[in-house]
Amino acid sequence: MAAHRSGPLKQQNKAHKGGRHRGRGSAQRDGKGRLAPKTLSKKVRKDLSRVDQRHRASQLRKQKKEAVLAEKRQLGSKDGPPHQVLVVPLHDRISLPEAFRLLQDRDTGTVHLNERGSTHSFMLLCPRLKHRWFFTSARPGDLHTVLDMAKVADTILFLLDPLEGWDSTGDYCLSCLFAQGLPTYTLAVQGISSLPPKKQVDARRKLSKAVEKRFPEDKLLLLDTQQEAGMLLRQLANQKQRHLAFRDRRAYLFAHAADFVPSEENDLMGTLKISGYVRGQALNVNSVLHIIGHGDFQMKQIDAPVDPFPLNPRVIRSSKDSGTAMEICSSDAVADMEEDPKVLMKADPDRQASLQTEVIPDPMEGEQTWPTEEELSEAHDLLKESSKVVKKVPKGTSSYQAEWILDEDGESGGEGDEYDDIEHENFMEEESQDEGSEEEEEEECETMTIGESVRDDLYDEKVDEEAEEKMLEKYKQERLEEMFPDEVDTPRDVAARIRFQKYRGLKSFRTSPWDPKENLPRDYARIFQFQNFINTRRRIFKEIEEEVEGAEMSVLNMVVSRHPGNTEPVKAKEELIFHCGFRRFRASPLFSQHTAADKHKFQRFLTADTALVVTVYAPITFPPASVLLFKQNSNGMHSLIATGHLLSVDPDRMVIKRVVLSGHPFKIFTKTAVVRYMFFNRGTHGHMKCSFDGKLKSQDTVLMNLYKRVFPKWTYDPYVPEPVPWVKSEISSTVPEMDME
Repeated sequence: MAAHRSGPLKQQNKAHKGGRHRGRGSAQRDGKGRLAPKTLSKKVRKDLSRVDQRHRASQLRKQKKEAVLAEKRQLGSKDGPPHQVLVVPLHDRISLPEAFRLLQDRDTGTVHLNERGSTHSFMLLCPRLKHRWFFTSARPGDLHTVLDMAKVADTILFLLDPLEGWDSTGDYCLSCLFAQGLPTYTLAVQGISSLPPKKQVDARRKLSKAVEKRFPEDKLLLLDTQQEAGMLLRQLANQKQRHLAFRDRRAYLFAHAADFVPSEENDLMGTLKISGYVRGQALNVNSVLHIIGHGDFQMKQIDAPVDPFPLNPRVIRSSKDSGTAMEICSSDAVADMEEDPKVLMKADPDRQASLQTEVIPDPMEGEQTWPTEEELSEAHDLLKESSKVVKKVPKGTSSYQAEWILDEDGESGGEGDEYDDIEHENFMEEESQDEGSEEEEEEECETMTIGESVRDDLYDEKVDEEAEEKMLEKYKQERLEEMFPDEVDTPRDVAARIRFQKYRGLKSFRTSPWDPKENLPRDYARIFQFQNFINTRRRIFKEIEEEVEGAEMSVLNMVVSRHPGNTEPVKAKEELIFHCGFRRFRASPLFSQHTAADKHKFQRFLTADTALVVTVYAPITFPPASVLLFKQNSNGMHSLIATGHLLSVDPDRMVIKRVVLSGHPFKIFTKTAVVRYMFFNRGTHGHMKCSFDGKLKSQDTVLMNLYKRVFPKWTYDPYVPEPVPWVKSEISSTVPEMDME
């Protein structure tokens, strides 16, 4: 039987095409076994058996544990830097010399006092525990010393009073340390053995309950005997270290010795030799070295001298007389004792970072060539055509007001001989003459009088009455700002078109466009800017040997929150003291809202309920970095007003100031009304005709929002005076009731 053959008219169906959504089998056939690297890694992880997954997790845990143990073994060992401990007594009844006497036990190890013979710092070498410590101390009232020493200390030893724990000065010190970033710490109680035996248990229970507010779940150690001091040293040696991100990403050291060698030409200029142990990241000789409180400097070279405090010294006896001649030296550096220190790195002038802090602006940069005759004639013809536009406006209306008035049909009227070319030119001349007389500082001024009877009976004769009146004025301005945010009165001695000529209206503050490169101040030509700050920061921290964080100036933005212990009003552009990372400086900042938008509203006062962004000109610093804001009082003390962290280095972050003009409807015609009390003009009596998108009521208030971009003032000052030891004020600065009318 013959097989069936299809004829020429058989239907031919198209083959199925999977396109983008083809199956896994067809993709594998087309790829012929080839897989992408990312797909391969995912497949390997997926194909791991349960035993292999457990083995892999065990290896990761083992690696992390070994890294922690290696860090713990290196700190204070013979191959690592000494374990630096900062001792801070938190109460005035604590005896710091007695605590140091217990820690300087000759039976425990070898004690090396500093070269000046003072007991405020000493080195303790303990071969039995295979550990060495460097103890320093700082009083809580000495604010700069405490904060600077805490930035480089490995452990802070807090000494507590058995009855109260800490006093007001100690509590203020703890607030500053917690805001800056607290490293590893230990709590020790001194003087509990002096109490009666029956009251010791009760005192420890009450003290533990009081300490829980600051240090929850922390153990209290005793420091009254030599045995308790030995237990404290073991706790310090075996304690797990806490990391501070702002110092782990940088190289830092504490100077154990410093020597200034003047130059031959000038005694005031020379070379400063600093000796210490480098911690954190590797130190590059070509980078800039910052000395806290003194400024930025270039390095000449880095030497590697013999360790002055070896953990395991060796006794070498003389060959002539083995009983008399003895010398103690390091076992690893016996041959190098008589030689010069080993030079590790020398600065390369071609790669060395510059000390230039500002960009020298070029006055001719951005200048254009002089226009040709044809371009001038075209611009003149265009100006004539635009100046011929006339409108039908009420009598006495200025040309600026006429620009905002539309006809009923939306087009310009054909009759209006009140505004010709001559009047337009006179108006431009008048505007140019008045423009120079405007000052930025007058925009926020609002005169308010205070009667002589506004006084507080709690103040004595030593109180400065003038300072109290100024503070009362600031309280009233802050209260007015809370009640009527951004509202200002139109001045009567200056025309509104002159007073608010730098402002503009926005249809939507969130979505309306605003060019960040528009109308920049001259100070922006002096700063350094990044094309992409996030990528630059990531690259620098990845390649830390190419550290460029130096003295270059830029615009720093910091997120801060008001400290609850300070309630005095802080106005924008007031001089404040900044502690940003390892730097300390003075500046007058701007306050703005912390939002995710491209425009951020300017705040006139530092509010207590929300976090704000502080903007200043300062040297470039890469986050993470802690930020503390202080205000210097009239008596020289520094009061902590805000704490936070560094947000970014971004000159393009726009801070927009809002001004609200208020008026009241005078005549209402459904959706149009005549508004008064918003402007004051001799021709129209300040009346303005407005159109609204809804019905208006007689009790409504008409508000007009105007915006302009503001920039910080160049008030950066690296010099910060030493503060007076902090003491809690005994006078309560209560604010009397104020009549806001």
